[in-house]
Amino acid sequence: MIAITTTTAVLAGAVLALLIAGAVWALYTGLAARGEARLLTEESSRSGALLGTGPAQAAIVRGDGRVELPQRIADWLGLSGAPRYLTDLGNASEGLPQGELDALSAAVLAAQRAGKPFRMSVVARGASCRLSIVGVRAPEAALAPGGVVLWFSDQTDSEDEIVRLTGETQELHDAFEALAGLIEAAPMPMWYRDRDLALAMVNTAYVEAVEAPDARTAIDRGLELVEGSGMGGPLANAAIARDTARPQMAAVPATIAGARRMLRVHDVPLPTGGVAGFAVDIDELEQARGGIKRFGEAQRAMLDRLSAGVAQFAPDRSLIFCNQPFRRIFGLREEWLRDRPEFDRVLERMREAKRLPEVRDFPAWKNERRGWFLSPEAGQEENWHLPSGMHLRVVPQPLPDGGLVVVFEDRTEQVQLASARDTLLRVRTATFDNLYEALGVFAADGRLQIWNQKFRSLWGFEEEFLAGHPRVDALAKAAAPKLENPRSAEVIGDLVRSATVDRLNRAGRFAFADGRQFEFAAVPLPDGNALFTMLDVTASRRVERALTDRNEALEAADRVKTQFVANMSYELRTPLTSIKGFAEMLHGGYAGAMTEAGTGYAEAILQSVDRLSALVDDVLDLTQEDAGAKRGQVDLELLAREAVESIAGEAKAKRIALAVDVLGSAGRVTGDPVRLRESVEHLLRHAIAGTRPEGRVLLHIDGTDGRARIVVSDDGPGMSKDQAAKAFDRFAHHGIARDGERALGLGLPLAKRFVEAHGGTIALVSEPGQGTLVTIEL
Repeated sequence: MIAITTTTAVLAGAVLALLIAGAVWALYTGLAARGEARLLTEESSRSGALLGTGPAQAAIVRGDGRVELPQRIADWLGLSGAPRYLTDLGNASEGLPQGELDALSAAVLAAQRAGKPFRMSVVARGASCRLSIVGVRAPEAALAPGGVVLWFSDQTDSEDEIVRLTGETQELHDAFEALAGLIEAAPMPMWYRDRDLALAMVNTAYVEAVEAPDARTAIDRGLELVEGSGMGGPLANAAIARDTARPQMAAVPATIAGARRMLRVHDVPLPTGGVAGFAVDIDELEQARGGIKRFGEAQRAMLDRLSAGVAQFAPDRSLIFCNQPFRRIFGLREEWLRDRPEFDRVLERMREAKRLPEVRDFPAWKNERRGWFLSPEAGQEENWHLPSGMHLRVVPQPLPDGGLVVVFEDRTEQVQLASARDTLLRVRTATFDNLYEALGVFAADGRLQIWNQKFRSLWGFEEEFLAGHPRVDALAKAAAPKLENPRSAEVIGDLVRSATVDRLNRAGRFAFADGRQFEFAAVPLPDGNALFTMLDVTASRRVERALTDRNEALEAADRVKTQFVANMSYELRTPLTSIKGFAEMLHGGYAGAMTEAGTGYAEAILQSVDRLSALVDDVLDLTQEDAGAKRGQVDLELLAREAVESIAGEAKAKRIALAVDVLGSAGRVTGDPVRLRESVEHLLRHAIAGTRPEGRVLLHIDGTDGRARIVVSDDGPGMSKDQAAKAFDRFAHHGIARDGERALGLGLPLAKRFVEAHGGTIALVSEPGQGTLVTIEL
């Protein structure tokens, strides 16, 4: 064994003591650190709990883009997982939209580099909340360099409140603007005073009334509308209104636009302590009252001139006005009416004068009429039949002030006229039913109103069908089977509409299936209705058909006759040409010398051939259609000269004086020169043929800018009325041929044909012993 010395033992004890002391110190230090750690843990838990439940949540963005954020922020952003980087805060289906994510990344980058804080508002996809993000650079002592702290807070309720408050503010602003505009546009002066009764706002009418350049000048200078100053002047009522919180009104004088006016000034206290005021021009009001009074007097004067009786009762039911017809109808004396009798007394006096209907219970009847004052319905009316036979139309009209106006219209004459009208209607109905024509009256809306028995029996309609007043379309549909062509029934509706709407008369013809023929017509009536009539013309149609057939046969015979005459005329030309040729050869001595008598005979043959050729030419002219086909400018003076030259020999042979008078206004016309010349020649030949030897024939031509006139007159024996009426008939013998002239008398018909072919007219005037005058107008 090793011996332990005292020194060693002491050293060992000291070491042991030190170890024990160190252990005790370590134990104490550990317990103290444990207590501090527990306190820190509790503090951290409290801070975490407060941070987790607070309205704002913090997220950390490190310099390398990594993100640390609580689950609550992820829920706000609508993320299904925890993001690791800033770019994970949004994708195609959740989180922030790409635009807002880019804006957030740019703001974080600016905060990392320049330490620039930022604030922005975002809305995540699929989330209903609006988030506010506040970003600041994090202290480097707490985080890695380049870190940014993002504070997220839910601002949905705040945004909604802001929107609501913004809307209310806008509404209040609009209301204020509208109120200010209304005050500004008011035609009366208006103003506002503050608590010290100093002017704070005035409108344009106020500015114009005080003759200030603008509202600001009027306020700054304190220009008052009413004269006076101090509390005893225009501010007196305003001060009373402010102090008593009751509106004040006073009538005060003022000078406006150089004119002295009396104003009614109103001062109204406001909850803000100020006083609002406005002024009303009493002069205009009095003028309006005077105008109303004058209008009332004029109205009463007019009512006195009406034929209807008018009575006006005041709200207390006293009679305040009645016109002359009222007093005359009910026999009321004016001195009794001056006492303004009450409504009931007036009715009783009417009853005493036997001017009311006879009723069994007069008090109840009178009480009902007293209800007129309170009746909410306007426009009521009654018909009174008085014992005297008078008929009254009574119209009570309650007034807004509680009074009553009653109009009494004497309709006795109208009732009598209505009775007479009913009698006339019955007479008309009886007349309609006995007419040979079928009649139907249609209203403006197309409905059948009145019909007669002929109309019903003709179409075979049932009385019940017509009693329903069918429309014209339904009636036409029912009538269609009766017609030969059912589709023609639509014409009935067209005719009625044309008469009622267009106010036109239209007519036509129907053929029934049984062969009957009817003429129909639709005539507009003065009252806007239409009268539809039908007349059986079956017999007249048969006669018309027979006459038409006969006329066609006569026209055909005339055509055959004309063709025969034309053919005969052409056939006569050949022998006439041969006769004329041989006669000219004999006359010329080709067959040997002839005696004087033979030469005379040959000349007679040639003259007869010329007359016969002219006659054939005239007949051919009547049968040809080209009476004026060749058109051109015709000089009437030259035409007259040529015509006179062609018949000068005939006039000389009868020793007839042929006078020509062509005025300078004759001018030119457009036409066929040959036919027009032949027309004048025919008239001249006709005049020469009908004039005695040594007579006188005149050719006169004049004209205007629009028409030319050719006149041929003679002093011959003239014609009778019958001869003059047939003067232009073809092949008519007028009994005026002389000395072997043509008995057919084709000159005048040919002239008429040629003139009418040129669009002109020809007329003949003649009397026995007075000569004949023929006039052509082109």
